[in-house]
Amino acid sequence: MSDHRPRHWSPRRVLVTRSAAEQPHATEILRRCEAAGVPEIVLLPGDRLTGLRGDTDRETYARAKSTLAVVVAPPSARRPQPIPPSADWRIDLARGCPAHCQYCYLAGSLTGPPVTRAYANLDEVLGEIPAKLGQGTVTSASPTRAHEGTTFELSCYTDPLGIEPLTGSLATAVARAGSGAWGNDVQLRFTTKYDDVSDLVGLDHGGRTRARFSVNAAPVAERFDGGTAPVAGRLAALRRLALAGYPVGLTIAPVMPVPDWQQAYGALLDDVGAAVEGVPGLDLTAEIITHRFTPGSRDVLLSWYPRTKLEMEARDRTAKRSKFGGIKYVYPREVMAGLRGWFTAELAARFPEVPLLYWT
Repeated sequence: MSDHRPRHWSPRRVLVTRSAAEQPHATEILRRCEAAGVPEIVLLPGDRLTGLRGDTDRETYARAKSTLAVVVAPPSARRPQPIPPSADWRIDLARGCPAHCQYCYLAGSLTGPPVTRAYANLDEVLGEIPAKLGQGTVTSASPTRAHEGTTFELSCYTDPLGIEPLTGSLATAVARAGSGAWGNDVQLRFTTKYDDVSDLVGLDHGGRTRARFSVNAAPVAERFDGGTAPVAGRLAALRRLALAGYPVGLTIAPVMPVPDWQQAYGALLDDVGAAVEGVPGLDLTAEIITHRFTPGSRDVLLSWYPRTKLEMEARDRTAKRSKFGGIKYVYPREVMAGLRGWFTAELAARFPEVPLLYWT
């Protein structure tokens, strides 16, 4: 794994809104984009993003996915929101993701073309953290997890490591937390499918950021995880950060009962074991998320990936309603029970010191 070269996203163009260009962090983003050799950097005359739509859904998708937009987060996007079961609060460094995962969690939840928007007003975004310290329902109010402090999820609507080489936003947040700017009782958290951790390894992180890597069995990752780092690269990056003293985590998602799934996920856990072997003071957690979809996300995904082999048949699922009346389709009860029983037993046997934070 040590010979693997990190996977980088290379957008074809960067659009910078007028208001974003006035922000100090925009200078760093533009410096990084120029150093990365982005062929087209456009300073827009106003704050409206243009040129993202094509003649077809596929063309719009391709244009948006090859574009990084540098914008200003409005007050509504800066306001922390509860984000159980992951963390007390959500803080967004960006919205949108450069990957091409055929089960994309963002499909249907973000409107318009799927462009990645990085926020240039980073100080304002991070400035929302102090007001929420000591509050929340996931770790702040939990007798078993209060030692983690108030937790802030950075990857609800983006993969912050995937765009880090172009933005530097994640390293800024990690360093700020590590410096004690928000006190000792705070933890930043992010999940990623990328593996370039060079910006993070040498930081004085103070143990206040948990880096979680989203991994999956080979039959799922190799078929559906487009535009991401290979799982082997993600595990190598996990090891690298763990050796640098970071708390780390596994996000095994989305779990799917593919043929011979026990063997496939068993091989994944073998690879995890090899990746963390010999790490002194290892602080590792696990989170497991089964595959699910909504009617809206299914329609969007089929427009993006019309030839996908991803199973999204409502008749083969159980419909669950949210408290707001929305519908999501999950695996039937007996399938969920089988998956949960196997993962719970295997994690306990292989990694007895690793807590399973949640299963969903």
